[in-house]
Amino acid sequence: MPQQNFFAALAAASMLVVGPGSAETDGAQKLYTQSLAATCANCHGTQGKAVKDAALPGLAGMKADYLAAQMQAFRKGERKATIMHQIAKGYSDEQVRLLAEYFAAQTP
Repeated sequence: MPQQNFFAALAAASMLVVGPGSAETDGAQKLYTQSLAATCANCHGTQGKAVKDAALPGLAGMKADYLAAQMQAFRKGERKATIMHQIAKGYSDEQVRLLAEYFAAQTP
């Protein structure tokens, strides 16, 4: 099972256990979002913070609308990439939104 699917299943299962509207649900949602973001770390750095002189950009602090638009462009093949166009297709619209909001909230 691919890593992102494992984390998605884990987070979804934990949300079912704790029930809607609870503090635990908020914690499960945060864990789920962090798990999604962890799949980006190999290329874009932990929490979207790229190391100095990295070949790929850090995502931390970028505007959420910009990040979501870029993911959509990768998905549609409108933005060229070596691998990101394939990776972007693996995320739902909701996951793209969560990732964009998460990285926008990080400090570079």
